[in-house]
Amino acid sequence: MSQFAEALIDWQMRHGRHALPWQGTRDPYRVWLSEIMLQQTQVDTAIPYYERFLARFPTIAALAAAPQADVLALWSGLGYYARARNLHRAAQRVMSEHGGRFPESATAIAELPGIGRSTAAAIAAFCFGARSAILDGNVKRVLARHFAIEGFPGARAVEQRLWSLAESLLPAQDVAIYTQALMDLGAMVCTRTRPACTECPVAATCLARKQNRQSELPTPRPSRVVPERATRMLLAWRKGEILLERRPDAGIWGGLYALPEIPEGVDAETFILTLGLSPCGALEALTPLRHAFTHFRLTIQPLRCAVTGMGAQEARWHWADAATWPGLGLPTPVRRLLDALSLSDDLFAPPQ
Repeated sequence: MSQFAEALIDWQMRHGRHALPWQGTRDPYRVWLSEIMLQQTQVDTAIPYYERFLARFPTIAALAAAPQADVLALWSGLGYYARARNLHRAAQRVMSEHGGRFPESATAIAELPGIGRSTAAAIAAFCFGARSAILDGNVKRVLARHFAIEGFPGARAVEQRLWSLAESLLPAQDVAIYTQALMDLGAMVCTRTRPACTECPVAATCLARKQNRQSELPTPRPSRVVPERATRMLLAWRKGEILLERRPDAGIWGGLYALPEIPEGVDAETFILTLGLSPCGALEALTPLRHAFTHFRLTIQPLRCAVTGMGAQEARWHWADAATWPGLGLPTPVRRLLDALSLSDDLFAPPQ
């Protein structure tokens, strides 16, 4: 066993995390769920979602049998909704192609929707004792600093070098403890900013520390211009209910309920009429809302108006009052818009 791996294993057993809800189990469903939720999400944020999700879907079979809308509703607010859609599809694949038994090898696990190489390796190590290397964001940072690896870790050549290094450091035994140690070290000690080098079990051999380059490594992503987009969303009220639209499964907010988007170049009043509704008074422009996605920023201009009429009858249209929309799968900015509305607002009352 390398000195690096030995030091990390010893440190994890004495100082690492041992009481997280998904630890102490070899149930691949629970480990898999935690790994997916922890992608792009902090532990403290993920825990209540994890517990609510398991309470509603305690097994892979229960998740596979659930309507996608129910899955997205429980994921609402956690963001990156493709994770939830892929989780649902993967559960259905496990049931239909693997007889309900989660695959054991990292290679087979990685063939399921939404599970990459690193996540598959973590599941295989924690649940089946496989000797597989992981390389998530925390591990990339640890390795880039400790071995002074130059270049942005997301670049293909740099990532391949990090993968080779990660595989070469794998111990012959205690792989699960070592894997958890890498995760814990990156989350608790070798953090993105202000790393606690005095608490690091491998500080003595860390090249970044020797060279005083902790703030430089890993190399940041090359700067790029983030595109700006804008849209208008309709807050159409009728008898205390708001009109929502279930978005297509593909694309942004796939499968979620959102406020109807007014197409570019279309007059808002005309758009309302195309929905089989009639405005009751003038539209009111509310304060615009800005929301940042991974690859662009979106400015939402909400336009609200009381309406009458039956409205479109397609299944994608849904009327929801303030008591029912918290249980729907709503994108974060839409939920923010709805939660900001006062329940005493006149638009909650039936139009006169």
